[in-house]
Amino acid sequence: MDLRKIKKLIDLLEESNLAELEIKEGEEVVRLSRVPKNAAPVAAHTVPAPAPVAAAPAPVAAAVAEAPAADALPAGHVVKAPMVGTFYASATPGTPAFVKVGQQVAAGETLGIIEAMKMFNQIEADVAGTVKAILIENGQPVEFDEPMFVIA
Repeated sequence: MDLRKIKKLIDLLEESNLAELEIKEGEEVVRLSRVPKNAAPVAAHTVPAPAPVAAAPAPVAAAVAEAPAADALPAGHVVKAPMVGTFYASATPGTPAFVKVGQQVAAGETLGIIEAMKMFNQIEADVAGTVKAILIENGQPVEFDEPMFVIA
């Protein structure tokens, strides 16, 4: 689970009247709870935490480590994922990828495909230029608005 999702969950918890929020995503579990301001801090230590919660900080730490990498994108136009799904670099397994780093592309040219709900959606270049970076691997799941390509 990435850091942006966790921050949104924290904001959700703060804005609501909820005392506790637990989200499971595959094997990852994030559990957020808050102690009322007038409660003694000792009360928070008396509640035993389940074992899966101890595993949650590792993905969070990984997400924190990835955050600076997102800022280190090459200069240029960033093509972001328009939807959640699975990214494919070519039309069928075993065929060459639609684009490679260093390749010239025209606006409207197919850069890849995102499969979402058994539908294959072409991802097209917004601008003409040279592909400076491909930020996602073939077969990797993508989130909405996740950077995928850099074109300069």
